[in-house]
Amino acid sequence: MPDAAPRLAAMAESLLGAPLSFRIRAWDGSEAGPSGAPVLVVRHRRALRRLLWQPGELGLARGWVAGELDADGDLYGLLTELAGVLWEREESEDAPAARTRLRDPAVRAALGDLVRLAGPWPQPAPPPEEVPRAARRRGPLHTRGTDRQAISHHYDVGNEFYERVLGPSMVYSCAYWSQGGTLEQAQRDKLDLVCRKLALKPGDRLLDVGCGWGSMALHAAREYGARVTGVTLSREQAAYARKRVVEEGLAELVEIRVQDYRDVRDGPYTAVSSIGMAEHVGSERYREYAGVLFGLLEPGGRLLNHQIGRPPEPDESAYRIDEFIDAYVFPDGELSPVGSTVGELERAGFEVRDVEALREHYALTLRAWVTRLEEHWDEAVRLTSEGRARVWRLYMAASALGFEHGRLGVNQVLAVRPGTGGASGMPLRARTWPAV
Repeated sequence: MPDAAPRLAAMAESLLGAPLSFRIRAWDGSEAGPSGAPVLVVRHRRALRRLLWQPGELGLARGWVAGELDADGDLYGLLTELAGVLWEREESEDAPAARTRLRDPAVRAALGDLVRLAGPWPQPAPPPEEVPRAARRRGPLHTRGTDRQAISHHYDVGNEFYERVLGPSMVYSCAYWSQGGTLEQAQRDKLDLVCRKLALKPGDRLLDVGCGWGSMALHAAREYGARVTGVTLSREQAAYARKRVVEEGLAELVEIRVQDYRDVRDGPYTAVSSIGMAEHVGSERYREYAGVLFGLLEPGGRLLNHQIGRPPEPDESAYRIDEFIDAYVFPDGELSPVGSTVGELERAGFEVRDVEALREHYALTLRAWVTRLEEHWDEAVRLTSEGRARVWRLYMAASALGFEHGRLGVNQVLAVRPGTGGASGMPLRARTWPAV
């Protein structure tokens, strides 16, 4: 009689020391766990070997990307349960320490049964979508070369793939939602919000750092008459953005460059927008980033820094880069608390004038992207690979939960380079831009 799922459920409860909160369906057709709960599908016993060699998040991610693990039904519900029992589980004061639990005969028996159920012992190779560890940790981080490699891994997946996920707006950052709006309208509202915070007007020079597929540059030129320079390290993004510029007849106002922001030499600019780019900068380079942007602005010039953040750690030195994100999505990416971001901008000489939190907006955006990916699944797989599509579905769904539960945040920080005598050129009331 098929019995893999009941054995797995019993092992999980022994190892976790808690009742199972999700259901398991195994490769032999057996099922176990609470009725009506989210279902984790274990399609191949190889997934168990991955977890034995790499317990926790990375082992689970490898099994998911390889198609050995899956969700049946509510993906968000399953990820919430997995996060609760594996990634966020905190020991209470009277819980036994890990070493003590390993001496428990029931726990040792569960581990032995897991080894037997996992089958042949050799460690499975990581899925081909994973960035090799040596490539992620060779030499100093966030040099021009390593940043180019990281950006290429993430963005040079194929413009057609991103079209299926992002939709016509081709904006890959948090949208700005009004009740009942569509994804396209919410992205347009976000771009317009940035332009109004920067107080753009005809003839202003805007530098768009990390310009992506050109949506911000096009909006600022088309709607506000700004002269825009967009820079990106992705050649695929640049080619796509340049094509859009020509098609919209905006070549006299918009220039797209494949260029590191540190190599921009044609300032001063009236304004700088940095939307979803600063996450790639890294904590060790953030002061340099802020200083470069400060130097590229004219006195009275404004910066709009739109950046994902995280809650502060009790000990900031203990911050850990997310294993799955680092291996599959954003190599070398780092998130900082918004307070650290504000502090670095002020140290560079900026006066911070406004901070707006958009955490819930990003959760809505990510759920919309997941829906689009699921609707275009066969095309997405054809354009990349099934493993790559599975990476994106897991990454975006888990991130949506992170924003909903407050483990992640995103903030727009409006700052100004003070002019003569400290003049900011700002109105007495900072938020004079009309609400969307």
